[in-house]
Amino acid sequence: MIDLRDAWHDLLARRCALAPSLAPYGELLERWAAYAPPAQGLSWSAERCRETWGRGVPLAAEARPRLDAAHLEDLLGDAMEAVAALDPARAPALQRLAGAWDAGALGPQALLPRREGIGDGSIEAASRLDAAAVAFLAYATLRPVLEAWLAPTRPHFADAHWGRGVCPFCGAPPGFVDVIEGGHRRLACHFCGGAWSFAKLRCPLCGVEGTTDLQRLQAEGEDAGYVIAGCRACHAYVKELDRRERWNGGPPLLEDWGSPHLDVVARREGLVKPLPALLDLAAR
Repeated sequence: MIDLRDAWHDLLARRCALAPSLAPYGELLERWAAYAPPAQGLSWSAERCRETWGRGVPLAAEARPRLDAAHLEDLLGDAMEAVAALDPARAPALQRLAGAWDAGALGPQALLPRREGIGDGSIEAASRLDAAAVAFLAYATLRPVLEAWLAPTRPHFADAHWGRGVCPFCGAPPGFVDVIEGGHRRLACHFCGGAWSFAKLRCPLCGVEGTTDLQRLQAEGEDAGYVIAGCRACHAYVKELDRRERWNGGPPLLEDWGSPHLDVVARREGLVKPLPALLDLAAR
């Protein structure tokens, strides 16, 4: 996968005051960089990929990746330890998850994005872990393998038509939004690193259109260029970064992780982020 460590160090240099609280993310990025994904990626032709996208179906919904529980155990374990360190109250649920995983009752397929949301509900049922923690564990575990597995299909998306709010590659909801030249919106996927264009006046999380339900909280001062893009219809949000104004911004995932103070503002407005970052799980 793409090594994000240098970009993370650059972001920390810009966010010196937040660097101590952001330390756990550096450990996660180190684990991702050390991960050796299977050599075989998805070998679908451009024609097959575009036919699937033309039907509005993400690739991973029809070509389920082969996920080895033993191969992903360290990634999941490190993510679980990070959650437990942040919020010890979740430790019993995490222990139940670990026990079910070790017994083979749960596996990585339970973490994949689906039409109904993140995972199939079996992790929550077996562990009584909350959905927000499961969503973080899911992409913290699967990002390296999904990014590598879907890499051969990226060039096929160049001329494809895709109007949905979920990732065309893995089916996950967007984790961040980039505003690029011409004011166009480009959604970013935390699960696989995918990116795709999306309408400006439409909520990518529920599909509502028009300005009535869309809520934009514009950051100022040192955070100029960042926006909390919320929706009054579904009460969810994603953060945006105007790349024309913040030309030195880092990769979308890191910009999401590196701006926890904006998430605090969003929560005060009653908004919920569909793909929580680690610090979003802090006991409140």
